Amino acid sequence: MMNAVDILENEILELSEEILEILLRDHTSKKNIFWGTDNYENLGKGYEFNSEIKPELITGDNGNVIMPRVKKDLQLQLFRIKDKAEVFTPSWVCNAQNNLIDNAWFGRENVFNSEVYESRGSKRWITNPEKVEFPKGKTWKHYVRDKRLEIACGEAPYITSRYDTTTGEFIPIKERIGLLDRKLRVISENVHSSGDWLKASQIAFKNTYAFEWQGDSLLLAREAMLYTFIDFYREKFEKEPLLKSIKYIAYIISWNVWQMDGLKGVLPNSCESKKHEVENLFGEKTMTEIPCEGCDKNEIKKHNGKYCLIKDWESVDKLTGKKGKKIRFVDLLK
Repeated sequence: MMNAVDILENEILELSEEILEILLRDHTSKKNIFWGTDNYENLGKGYEFNSEIKPELITGDNGNVIMPRVKKDLQLQLFRIKDKAEVFTPSWVCNAQNNLIDNAWFGRENVFNSEVYESRGSKRWITNPEKVEFPKGKTWKHYVRDKRLEIACGEAPYITSRYDTTTGEFIPIKERIGLLDRKLRVISENVHSSGDWLKASQIAFKNTYAFEWQGDSLLLAREAMLYTFIDFYREKFEKEPLLKSIKYIAYIISWNVWQMDGLKGVLPNSCESKKHEVENLFGEKTMTEIPCEGCDKNEIKKHNGKYCLIKDWESVDKLTGKKGKKIRFVDLLK
C-alpha cells in the first residue's frame, strides 16, 4: 500500500476492523457517515442517498465500490460536477495557495518549495531540501499547533497530497505539499524519538480540520490522512507504527474531518418542514407546513437540522473534566 493511490477498504479491514469502523463514524449523528449521493443506488439496498455507509457495503466483493475521483468513470465525474460542483484542484494549484498561507505565516517566500512555471500557465515545484528555519518569536511547535481548515474538502488535496487528484499521479513523501504534509515534515526535522514524534503528530492532526458533503469523498479524505500518518512514520523510523497509534490518529480524524452542509452548518438534508394544524373560524381544520426558518430566511444559525459537532481538543469539558470539549461548528462563525 505504500505507493497506492486507491486505498482499499479491504486492506484497512485486514489491518483492523475497528479502524475501518472509526473512519466511518459520524459523531454528530452517532451513526456512520451516509452516502450523500445517488451515484450508488443502482447497487441496491443500503446504497441509497440517506443510507449509512456500512463496512460490508464497501469490503469483500464490494471492495472496489469507493474509489478516488480520478479512477471513476468519466460520465460519473461529469455528473458529479453538475450535481454537486465537484471539481478537484491540481496539486500545483494547491501548492501555490498553501504557499500563500505560509508566506504570510513565515514572513518570507519559498519556505517549503519554489514554484516553477511550465507551458500553458501551469506550474510544478522544486522542494527546498534544507531544514525549515522559523522566524523570530515562532518555533516549529507554533507551526504544528496553528489551526488549518479545508472547506468542502473532497478528497482533501489541500491537506494531504499523496496523489494528484486530477492526474492520479502518486507523489513521493519528500515532494508533498499539503497543509498536514508540511506539519509532519517539520516534526520529522525536529523530533527524533518515536514517542515524541507521535505526540507531536497527534497535535498536528488535532489542529487540522476539514468538512465535506458526500460520504464517499469524505471517507477517501479520512483514509488519505490516516495513510499520510503511516507514510511519514515509516519514512522517519523505517518501521510501522503500532496499531494503537494508528487507531488514535483515526479517532482524531473522525472528529476533525466531518460530514456537513457547508452552507448551513448541519448534517446534509437534515432540515425539515414541520406540519402544523390550523383551525379556521368555522372550526375546519387543515394541515399546513412551516419551512425550516434557517432555510427560508437563509440564516445559518436558525436551521432546525442537526448542527455538526467537532472537538476543541485544548478546551476542557466541564462535565468530564477532560480536554476535548464538544462544540457546534456553527458557533465558531462570526
